[in-house]
Amino acid sequence: MAEPYNTPIPGSTPRAGSPVSHPLPLRHPHLSSHSITTAPTSSPSSAPKPRRVLHLGDPIRFNPSTHDLLSSQYEVLRPSTDERQRGPFIQALKDGKWGEFEAIFRPFWQTGGEMGDWNEELITLLPKSVKVFASAGAGFDWVDTKMLGARGIIYCNGGTSPAEAVADFSIAMIISTFRYIPWCINAATSNSPSAFSDCHLNSPSQCHNLRNHVLGIIGFGNIGQRIATRCYLGFGMKIHYFDVERKADSVEASVKATFHDSLESLLETADCAILCTPASFGGATTINASTLGHFRHGGRFVNIARGALVNEDDLVEALKSGKLSAVALDVYANEPHVHEGLRRFAAEGRAMLTCHNAGGTWETHSGFEELCMRNVMAVLGGGEALSAVNLGHLKK
Repeated sequence: MAEPYNTPIPGSTPRAGSPVSHPLPLRHPHLSSHSITTAPTSSPSSAPKPRRVLHLGDPIRFNPSTHDLLSSQYEVLRPSTDERQRGPFIQALKDGKWGEFEAIFRPFWQTGGEMGDWNEELITLLPKSVKVFASAGAGFDWVDTKMLGARGIIYCNGGTSPAEAVADFSIAMIISTFRYIPWCINAATSNSPSAFSDCHLNSPSQCHNLRNHVLGIIGFGNIGQRIATRCYLGFGMKIHYFDVERKADSVEASVKATFHDSLESLLETADCAILCTPASFGGATTINASTLGHFRHGGRFVNIARGALVNEDDLVEALKSGKLSAVALDVYANEPHVHEGLRRFAAEGRAMLTCHNAGGTWETHSGFEELCMRNVMAVLGGGEALSAVNLGHLKK
């Protein structure tokens, strides 16, 4: 999701080389200046306490005008990197160092997560004044959104900001599983004429066109639907999907999608399965020995969701046995560390492995930043959150 990093591990991946400024701030495509309600102002004589917002991470880079608007309404406090380490952060919350702040926002994924998982230890220390926590990133397996909801705190993720980038990247990964792109790259860069000739002569017997093959999409949300559109219209693939809820007829009709009411049924049908579902805090795996048993022999698997959803030991065994012929993975269970078995298959050309790059574009990061601030202003201004994910757990 996806977006950079599976869980907030400081310094685990080099920072994306995004520009630090832009002549015209890029707004989130679904936002407008009417998306927020401006907080009421008071006369100087009333001397009200400032309404405070906690900004976790680096300074704003892409959307200075939105930050100016936020700062004109609220006092924005930004703890230093040292203050964001788990121990000092916990102590600061206990001491009430930042007062009765009303919102938290984390506009980037590279910074702002130095305190680690947002679990009971952190959440119970938040002041009762907090109403919203808005963060970059589509995934939220690092934060207990159910517990936040029980405290009356709305959690907002990065919404559709990374959807286009992830869908684009996914196409390269899907193609890789049909065409063994890592084998082609490894052979061409090996400085070995025999390796080059072997790949050139022998890969065609193992490669396939995408047309008329079944793409099984696990999770048919914003990203899954974009992938389906690209693969159906661009490559003539047959679209099948599994989701917790069946989508509208119009959504299915646009790509002639076939719905499966169980994951097992989808996997038994798909030539290539791609995982597009979010991971919940402390959730179980989706792809493991049990579900891998339902793949067609020689099937293909792509993961652009979360590494925590896959049992990597079981995945390696499926590659060893030939149950899976190829995989493409952008996320891992223990980032930034990649399973040794998966690295071996990458060297052999059967696994395409990337560094949680799918959502990593300038547009994605600008969208994350903008949406974080807009969510805070919307909720604190008395309006509706723009990308809330835990309303079902919200304590009224």
